[in-house]
Amino acid sequence: MLSQTEENYLKAIFKLSETEQKSVPTNAIANHLQTSAASVTDMLKRLTEKGYTLYEKYKGVRLSETGLKTATLLIRRHRLWEVFMVEKLNFSWDEVHPIAEQLEHIKSEELINRLEKFLDFPQFDPHGDPIPDREGNVRYRNHQVLLAELDNNISAVIVGVKEHSPAFLKYVEQLGLTLGTAIQVEEKFEYDGAVRLLINKKIHQIVTNKVIQNLYVAPAKTV
Repeated sequence: MLSQTEENYLKAIFKLSETEQKSVPTNAIANHLQTSAASVTDMLKRLTEKGYTLYEKYKGVRLSETGLKTATLLIRRHRLWEVFMVEKLNFSWDEVHPIAEQLEHIKSEELINRLEKFLDFPQFDPHGDPIPDREGNVRYRNHQVLLAELDNNISAVIVGVKEHSPAFLKYVEQLGLTLGTAIQVEEKFEYDGAVRLLINKKIHQIVTNKVIQNLYVAPAKTV
């Protein structure tokens, strides 16, 4: 049995190495969890002894097969609860993360499987992140890129966010840049990296570089 703190470490390692299995430095975990590097090292040694991580001093840490399965199922629970809160309880997308952080530690897989069925098997959460299946498999979008990487005059749709803070989510919602929004880059400004977007084929909006570095898009024909 893992504690909530141990589960949070596994989830942090997964997120920091998501999409590619590579060793994660202890400092990166410390920054992510806002704790000391010494505390991280102690925890990684404990998780390695339990068989959930593969830790080498000065080289970082990777999830073992058991650790990877545990982390993905935690994320599965978290993201399904977020869908439930937004779709069924009318929470906004900037409100659900801290509540899902608590609900994800409920261990009943039967509850989560029934929740998934009740929600009609969603593939993505309200922030566009993929929801792992019952076996812990994660299906990522093949054509997803950051808005900052999109070429001029290419039609695309916003499909996810890289930044999950409530302040960011509220801000982009005020700009009208929520999931499913159709956009097109009209002009890129060399001075500060900002861009002018055409939103839903009718609104022209200048957007900062910080925003476009934190929004994922996919070409319209692939969505």
